[in-house]
Amino acid sequence: MILSNRTVLITGGATGIGFALAKRFIAVRSKVIVCGRRADRLNAARHELPGLITIRSDVSSESERLQLFEQVASDHPDIDILINNAGIQNRPPSVMTEQDFATYRQELAINFEAPVHLSLLFAKHFINKPNAAIINISSGLAFSPLAFMPMYCATKAALHSYTLSLRHQLRDTSVRVVEVIPPKVQTDLGGVGLHDDGVPLDTFADHAWHQLASGSQEFGFEFSERNRLSSREALDQIFEKLNPR
Repeated sequence: MILSNRTVLITGGATGIGFALAKRFIAVRSKVIVCGRRADRLNAARHELPGLITIRSDVSSESERLQLFEQVASDHPDIDILINNAGIQNRPPSVMTEQDFATYRQELAINFEAPVHLSLLFAKHFINKPNAAIINISSGLAFSPLAFMPMYCATKAALHSYTLSLRHQLRDTSVRVVEVIPPKVQTDLGGVGLHDDGVPLDTFADHAWHQLASGSQEFGFEFSERNRLSSREALDQIFEKLNPR
């Protein structure tokens, strides 16, 4: 995939994996637009990375997703890459404990509804572009979940399945569909410090950048790559190790 001189929208791109990819795109003269919910994070990202374009948008909202698409398509009609990166990771109490379903609903909206909806919107915009791409960021936990964060893992499994179908539907067009499958990476996903024992952010971002440049359509790294390539039997064994009784 050609990564230089592109126009890219990265959802949730002010921090973490999204921001690491934004840095790399800007370094090769691409125009990068990032969106997010928090103005302070967007301002900090723009301050650190001159030339970054920021839009405040909550992709959990259908109306805001429509507004985001309309604004980007109007102001940056040359956009040809969408990276569905925005995600949240909740760790709810046991299913037997009384809790608010709203937190599950928000996770579902951001992690799954948003990439599906934005893919539908941008696919039509991309269809006549020679080298467009939709890149979905899923997770190694899509293949072997952690039982104490069921909705996060389920949304990523759904995104993996959707990405396969979207790639099939667009197979005869110029739109590439790519799935990036991170392992645990040192970001603040789910809360500060929860992923400090993960893969260093730049290590994973460098790997992802190389894989994108080489044209890979689906890839993980270390734990997530092993999960991606594992048999059903092996994944069941991994699940038991991740979720001891």
